[in-house]
Amino acid sequence: MYRTHTCGELRIDDTGKTVILAGWIQRSRDLGGMTFIDLRDRYGITQLVFNMETRPELCIQARKLGREYVVSVTGRVKERDSKNPKLPTGDIEIEAEKLVVLNPSEVPPFTIEEVSDGGDDLRMKYRYLDLRRPPLKRNLELRHRMAQEVRRYLDQQGFIEIETPVLVNSTPEGARDFVVPSRMNPGQFYALPQSPQTLKQLLMVAGYDRYFQIVKCFRDEDLRADRQPEFTQIDCEMSFVDVPDIIATFEGLARHLFFAVKGIRFDDPFPRMTYREAMDKYGSDKPDLRFGMEIIDFTTLSRGKGFQVFDTAEFVGGICAPGCGGYSRKELDALTEWVKRPQVGAKGLIYIKSESEGQLKSSIDKFFTPADLQEWMKTAKAQAGDLLLVMAGPKEKTLKALGELRIEMGNRLGMRDKNTFKPLWVVDFPLLEWDDEEKRYFAMHHPFTSPLEEDIPLLDTNPAQVRAQAYDFVINGVEIGGGSIRIHRAEIQQLMFKSLGFTKEEAEKKFGFLMNAFRYGAPPHGGIAFGFDRWCALFAGLDSIRDIIAFPKNNSGRDVMLDTPSELQPRQLDELHIRVVEKEDSGH
Repeated sequence: MYRTHTCGELRIDDTGKTVILAGWIQRSRDLGGMTFIDLRDRYGITQLVFNMETRPELCIQARKLGREYVVSVTGRVKERDSKNPKLPTGDIEIEAEKLVVLNPSEVPPFTIEEVSDGGDDLRMKYRYLDLRRPPLKRNLELRHRMAQEVRRYLDQQGFIEIETPVLVNSTPEGARDFVVPSRMNPGQFYALPQSPQTLKQLLMVAGYDRYFQIVKCFRDEDLRADRQPEFTQIDCEMSFVDVPDIIATFEGLARHLFFAVKGIRFDDPFPRMTYREAMDKYGSDKPDLRFGMEIIDFTTLSRGKGFQVFDTAEFVGGICAPGCGGYSRKELDALTEWVKRPQVGAKGLIYIKSESEGQLKSSIDKFFTPADLQEWMKTAKAQAGDLLLVMAGPKEKTLKALGELRIEMGNRLGMRDKNTFKPLWVVDFPLLEWDDEEKRYFAMHHPFTSPLEEDIPLLDTNPAQVRAQAYDFVINGVEIGGGSIRIHRAEIQQLMFKSLGFTKEEAEKKFGFLMNAFRYGAPPHGGIAFGFDRWCALFAGLDSIRDIIAFPKNNSGRDVMLDTPSELQPRQLDELHIRVVEKEDSGH
């Protein structure tokens, strides 16, 4: 027997018992006559005591052990003289009587501690060691618990968990697919699913009524903190429902998770906000409601003063940063450079600041009188000591830039407390968005999203004004989930394909299987998919989803532990009828 108890199990009531523990050596301390070792497993840490007077050979053996050695220790539980209130096992220790080294360890490349001295790349290379650290263990335990609670809630709501294929067909919309060559069908490829979208719709056609799956999805896109090439969704679909049904069901899931995992209860319904309101007030379709700083429309106030930047702009707007009226010129210049970054895309930044005594200073004093500037401050409901930050330009682009600036100022002013949660639903998204490069419309969600019934005639006359029966679930400025009521009538789906620029032949080639299924009685249906990694990271207080995933990829899409992606052997390429062509040097 390797162990009778875990390293996190024993308490003062176990005093006197003879036990066997097994685990990894966290640290050791040699105090001359005694050696103390902290033994760690997944469940916790227990202190071991080796006594030079009573068992000198065992104590000498213990002193030779290094960090991360795997050992099994037999001994008697005794009350500690010097208790450790930081450990659940801190009232007891094990007086060692027998020691077995199960496996020695080399010196780890970084410390296996709460806060490690290893950099990101090093810890990614030795991820199996990083996963021994308490923060990673807590993250994965949280993820496990959330998955169990998701299944518990959805099962109680009558959902059935059904697996869908991982080798599917490539889709023409959305991000790039990961593709898999078929040896048995030379020259042809599977795609890994970006989402089980069409398959869960087929399950509704098949009559399964309420489906869910905690499923792996794949997208070949540029990575950032909240993206991985493979990620996990809570994927759900329901039949005979409309938008209020979907929101009620999955707001229930959110409430269940908040209470079961975080102990947080929400008494009031989650707020709902239209896409247009979210963009106009917050410059984002995923607004963070933990703080105010809403966007103010200054377009009318800005006109007719001879300042061409304002007079020629489609939109002039700003935010009021409370208590920032004392910003220096250097700080304001740095903020101006920040908004000019490609991620924000603004051309510049205008400021009006109210210093502590109420005196106004601005970068547009030349064009606006003190009375004009007071009117701006009044419109913004600004107080003495506040700072107005203003941008001008095309409306949508300026709103988005102000939204980015709002989040940055919220961070700088400490307004985004990770222990505060503000969920909401964003509804009535545009059905389509125009792409200037390709000169055509794309689906804002996906090609199977149903338009609002009253907007269907606009598909032929004014597609940009068509609203979708789509909704996003947002917490603290993070899009946690999104979904829609689906098109279930063939004639509406054909209209949608036409708006997206598909010919009948292209639509039939890509989605004929779905169109054929709809000929056999498709029920009204809709669903939602939640980003499980994002939700877990949010509950864990993490900025990146990487540390909520056991074995993630780095920002280049590489697994440096497995050293993948990697080249295939020529024999494997021959079997797949694939030839790798060296990319020509274009001189750029």
